[in-house]
Amino acid sequence: MPVPVAQAWTVATYVLKQKLAGRERYPLVLMLEPLFRCNLACAGCGKIQYPAHILKQELTPDECFRAAEECGAPTVAIPGGEPLLHPQMPEIVAGLVARKKYVYMCTNALLLREKLHLFTPSKYLSFSVHMDGQKEHHDFAVCKEGGYEAALDAIREAVRRGFRVTTNTTLFDGTDPNSVRAFFDEMMDVGVEGMMVSPGYSYDKAPDQKHFLGRARTRNLFNMILSNRKSNWRFNMSPLFLEFLMGRRQFQCTPWGMPTYNIFGWQKPCYLLQDGYAETFTELMESVQWDKYGTESGNSKCANCMVHSGYEASAVDYTFASLSGLLSTAKAMFRSSYRDQAALEALQRQPKHSLVQIEMKPDSEVGV
Repeated sequence: MPVPVAQAWTVATYVLKQKLAGRERYPLVLMLEPLFRCNLACAGCGKIQYPAHILKQELTPDECFRAAEECGAPTVAIPGGEPLLHPQMPEIVAGLVARKKYVYMCTNALLLREKLHLFTPSKYLSFSVHMDGQKEHHDFAVCKEGGYEAALDAIREAVRRGFRVTTNTTLFDGTDPNSVRAFFDEMMDVGVEGMMVSPGYSYDKAPDQKHFLGRARTRNLFNMILSNRKSNWRFNMSPLFLEFLMGRRQFQCTPWGMPTYNIFGWQKPCYLLQDGYAETFTELMESVQWDKYGTESGNSKCANCMVHSGYEASAVDYTFASLSGLLSTAKAMFRSSYRDQAALEALQRQPKHSLVQIEMKPDSEVGV
């Protein structure tokens, strides 16, 4: 089981309490962004396209703790930007761990090896390393040669020192499904606890707008990748969300399931869209017109989104909504192969895609 039993139990009991209390909308994971600054300039990222004075701003540890307590979710993901650029990140992580929050610190791992000594291994802390595929694919995706090897070295060292390590992979149009499957093998060989995978979201400010996936292409790609899977592949995600990506299930978006807090406040309505900010979590939940978002709403910004920040919480909620949901999840957890002859034949017909030619920016152009 890729998620430790203690963590799975904490999340399960939390969700059941929300259900018993009759709460239709509740947070599952707090997306905490202490800064937008980064040491990479990935072509598919819209989080670093801010002016310099914004990129220099940071949340304080107390602001981070207050957001975690106000939200109440059992899990806190710390994306960015690159969290390891925050000078107080060890203090922030330690404070969240002390509050018994399960922390996923998202990092490109370029600084991880040299800063590992600032952190303490804990069941509450996971380093979620952003890896976008095999070596050449990853380096092109992050617009930095040598990025894959640096991250892989940091992963090995973190695992050696007893830290929990997962990977986080974003896939775009033109992705070679055979290469992704080979990448999964590489990550299992290096010893990561589990893998997270999601289709890219078309950020308005992302430099590369050509390679974001539509829904039909997403289902086709993920069905080839995730069908006929190997028994040793471990995914740190809801198995029903993976079935959703494969086109085997339909869920409605629950943007409140992974609310975002950053230097501007509580972001409306979700991690991916910026339609204003709220001062408090309560204001966020009460002021957003939630029916205006999600694929079913007709909102053009949501038309092709199948990202985990909108739909994995939906899958988890479905799990605990009924006996059928529990049985479906149990079946998915033990149904490891997903045998599909048509998907296998489609995979075998796939040509090896050439690398997406994204302009490589020198380090001097990266907003740090």
